[in-house]
Amino acid sequence: MRVGRFFCANKDTNVWNKKEGVIFVKTECIREVLEKREHKMLSEYASFSDQSRGREKYMEPCTIRSCYQRDRDRILHCKSFRRLKHKTQVFLAPEGDHYRTRLTHTLEVSQIARTIAKGLWLNEELTEAIALGHDLGHTPFGHAGEKVLNKICEYGFQHAEQSVRVVELLERNGNGLNLTWEVRDGIQNHQTAKHPSTLEGQVVRLADKMAYVNHDIDDAIRGGIICKDDIPKEYCDILGYSKSERLNTLILSTIKSSFAKNEISMEPEVSEALGGMRKFLFEAVYTNPVAKGQEQKAQRMIEHLYFYYLEHLDKLPQEYRALMERGEPTPKVVCDYVAGMTDNYAIRMYTDCFIPKVWK
Repeated sequence: MRVGRFFCANKDTNVWNKKEGVIFVKTECIREVLEKREHKMLSEYASFSDQSRGREKYMEPCTIRSCYQRDRDRILHCKSFRRLKHKTQVFLAPEGDHYRTRLTHTLEVSQIARTIAKGLWLNEELTEAIALGHDLGHTPFGHAGEKVLNKICEYGFQHAEQSVRVVELLERNGNGLNLTWEVRDGIQNHQTAKHPSTLEGQVVRLADKMAYVNHDIDDAIRGGIICKDDIPKEYCDILGYSKSERLNTLILSTIKSSFAKNEISMEPEVSEALGGMRKFLFEAVYTNPVAKGQEQKAQRMIEHLYFYYLEHLDKLPQEYRALMERGEPTPKVVCDYVAGMTDNYAIRMYTDCFIPKVWK
């Protein structure tokens, strides 16, 4: 089927001409055609675009894009998404172009989640929007930054909650991205202990784990933290001995176990192997003193920056001062600013604030 631009005096019909396999549709109703197609093509358990719970602020529907595609585009074009390319995934400031960053992790999660959603006939656009937005609230220096902000900020700090705060408030100079409820729910509940309301959100939750378990093994081997022989054989026998084999096993197991069901799951044996591999990574990589040798320095840097800006509110950018003027708690806004920094920007601000400059 091909959709072409339509010029016709008859405005009472959406379809003007239908011959030779070509259908011409009014450009102002493309979204409606696509929404109807979802009901014919997707699973009964999918989240249909025309049944979304909507946005907090009303927006005139796009004539071409579904509400979830529109959300995906808004996330893709926002500043917080671009900053992910300079935020740590696991290894702080690695020397080399092939280590993952928070951005490449996000893209891998999106690819895995879309593959699963396609195999289960779920809403791929909603899945992609959740995947692209799930880590927008991450701090500089990965989970090290998250831990210290959670400790020193009186309001606490969790990156999933911060990701929602980014899309609801911080982006677009305090106006937020005004995303649909389903996307925000998936972002809020993407961590292991949470339970998203949609199957698409559940897919992203599982794809996140698949992605980081596999690419963190890859990066740890590249960095000399572990070697292939260190990976427990009992898990490799089930999942596979290479990244592509493991991902293929995990994705196929999820599709097989979840097909035509109202819940996303994985075959028990495969799920246990994934859990075992994750536990191995915590012991061999995530708490490894070589891999994490710089974390304490990074945490002290984040702590010093937080208290510095808490005492020097005039140094905050205008958009953050405006949030305080609107009634947002001062410690929360300072936390927003520090959490939004990239690794390099945090180092630069720390240098400006605390390192004496040479007299010229």
